[in-house]
Amino acid sequence: MSELLIKPSGQSGTVINITPENAKGPKTPNWNYVGFAVHQLAAGNTVAEATGDREVIIVIVEGRAELNAGDEAFGECGGRMNVFEKTKPTCLYVPNGSNWRARATTDCTLAICSAPGKGGHPIRLIAPDDIGSEVRGKGANTRHIHPIAMEDFDVADSLLVTEVFTPSGNWSSYPPHRHDEDDYPNMTYLEETYYHRLNPAQGFGFQRVFTDDHSLDETMAVSNGDVVLVPKGHHPCGAPHGYDMYYLNVMAGPLRKWRFQNHRDHEWIVERDAGIS
Repeated sequence: MSELLIKPSGQSGTVINITPENAKGPKTPNWNYVGFAVHQLAAGNTVAEATGDREVIIVIVEGRAELNAGDEAFGECGGRMNVFEKTKPTCLYVPNGSNWRARATTDCTLAICSAPGKGGHPIRLIAPDDIGSEVRGKGANTRHIHPIAMEDFDVADSLLVTEVFTPSGNWSSYPPHRHDEDDYPNMTYLEETYYHRLNPAQGFGFQRVFTDDHSLDETMAVSNGDVVLVPKGHHPCGAPHGYDMYYLNVMAGPLRKWRFQNHRDHEWIVERDAGIS
């Protein structure tokens, strides 16, 4: 199995726990920014953490939970009981040097996105009404986006977070693109994680991570709950017929901006779809 593919460790409690320390490996030697955890909580269960030197965005992927951060209590939050309802989530931003606590009021799935914090933003609840919605791509490249915390939403120091719904039979993060060079404004260096969900849950999808020189070239079959690490290179996804794909993206790097370049061999697809002759 590829070291870029992280399987959940069980069905309850902390099932995914990726940190800059444990993410490092032969194919991810320079992983320094993105952390990602998933907690599967039964109603009544609690999880709490201090943020230390990292900022956090808590995404209530499914279910409801009482959220607290610092000295602020936000009460019961959430409402999307199944991620494939495709409604917008409730999220909470917590800066570095703080702490947070969540108590599940129903069975729930919490995703904890983290990156280096700089103390530049306060605790903030990100309500569904704060999150936009857009459709990207054409034909079998169509997908639906909820940009939770992208660069035009000044809510975080480092984190970029978005969720994507890819209909069955469609492609996503496609045409292939990369953001692995610190060369702003042409490109920004951003590590990225993909947290995959499939509907129905017994389904599978595919993700390829590859560099232009193919020194890294991994094609992975992803199952419900898997996470893929993208340290560099292009990273398209495919959803087979019959199975819808959801993924939650977390990106972070030296600069909180998303600038990428499409693969030169496949740029023609973008130009064709845009009507550029």
